Amino acid sequence: MAYIVPTATDPLAAFGPLIAERTPSDFASAPFEHLRVAPMTPTIGAEVTGVRLNGDMTPEVQEELRRALLEWKLLVFRDQDIDRAEHRAFAELWGELEQHPFFKYTQPGQTDVDVTTLAKGMESAGTENNWHNDVSWHTHPSFAAVLRAVEIPPVGGDTLWADTGAAYDLLPEELQRRIDPLVAEHDWIGAFGVGMEQEVIDLLRPAFPPVQHPVVRVIPETGRRVLFVNMIFTQRILGLDEQESNELLTTLYRHVMRPEFQVRLRWQPNTIAMWDNRACQHYASSDYHPQRRVMDRISIVGDAPVGVRS
Repeated sequence: MAYIVPTATDPLAAFGPLIAERTPSDFASAPFEHLRVAPMTPTIGAEVTGVRLNGDMTPEVQEELRRALLEWKLLVFRDQDIDRAEHRAFAELWGELEQHPFFKYTQPGQTDVDVTTLAKGMESAGTENNWHNDVSWHTHPSFAAVLRAVEIPPVGGDTLWADTGAAYDLLPEELQRRIDPLVAEHDWIGAFGVGMEQEVIDLLRPAFPPVQHPVVRVIPETGRRVLFVNMIFTQRILGLDEQESNELLTTLYRHVMRPEFQVRLRWQPNTIAMWDNRACQHYASSDYHPQRRVMDRISIVGDAPVGVRS
């Protein structure tokens, strides 16, 4: 899809500097008593210390982690020398684990099929280098993901996240009003269906048809409005003709890509990242081939997206 060149009629042509509109609230303003939380940017990403990630965690610590996740969307934990079982036990604290129907990269003999091993190297370059929310084509897209560095290249292989709440806040009010009631269609066919035999697609279609989600999603715990369209899985905006839908989606995609909304993580051994898939998009930089990069990812089942006027 071609990107729109800003013009005098482009609603984002005169977009100014990022001014974070972060209204204090109970979940954001209370101090952390059990964790140390160091912001990575003004709106998204925080490094958290003072906790070991496994299933043996007090309710007080988990509640502070939940509050930090809601506020910062991405939490980074360094020096977490834990194994797959501890990784899984930590993820299980947050809800039901997701088993991805298409993206099942596993290790020989692996039985914990809800742990996806993403292994790239000499024979397979990374392909996740596009901005997206995970499984937005699902009726209940992931609430969150926990990604653990197993083997990292000497340089490269960073992951980036974009704050879709800050992106919504900084849209012109006229554009906010325009998109608030809109609904978009999401589908997996253009990504996971590429190269798939038609017979297989026909078998999967009844279980995974196209779904409809609000263009602007409301995070239930905070009431925060976030953009919920992405380049990989969003197909069209309902009620608009093809040209108008493409132009509006391109405007929103380009807006989310502003560096002011982003944070970039340089992985180190034993680093773990957890993010709120509802409130941010991510991008895996595929700049390390032919070096090897191995990550274990666990996703937590989410809720059905709710719009501004649902």
